[in-house]
Amino acid sequence: MISRKIVLPALLLSLVAGSGISAGAAKAQTTKKKATAGTSKSSGSKAHRGTKKSGKNSRQRGQKAPTPDRINEIQMALAKNGSFTGEPNGKWDDSTVSAMKKYQASHGLNPTGRLDAPTLQKLGLGSTTAGVAPPQTPPGAVSRLTSSKFNSAEPSSENQR
Repeated sequence: MISRKIVLPALLLSLVAGSGISAGAAKAQTTKKKATAGTSKSSGSKAHRGTKKSGKNSRQRGQKAPTPDRINEIQMALAKNGSFTGEPNGKWDDSTVSAMKKYQASHGLNPTGRLDAPTLQKLGLGSTTAGVAPPQTPPGAVSRLTSSKFNSAEPSSENQR
């Protein structure tokens, strides 16, 4: 009986100590790989900070610049209104910015000279659904928010015990 009381804790202690040593060795190995893989001038631990890429699911932040064709379309809409004078050239230049400011001021919008959803909407170039109604769930889709057991008015069978 005494040997069981001594042997069992000794085995557990050796198991825990062994896993701790192997985890420390693995961590040291990955740290070495990261330090040799980075070629930047900063220290090894800070070399990759902020450059995390998740592959397929990574999205670009911010808006993309409009294409020359889109700018040409916007210039034609501003010219039709009389705000843009000149030939549409597909370039977002000073004359386009001033025409945009003029259009925005005359239509009660914030005259920034920048493209925004309300301006595109007034020009007739915006989305037909943006800002008109709340987003619609696609047919056949199930929302996790509305199908959750936490949102139901009826208590679940687990809570009734």
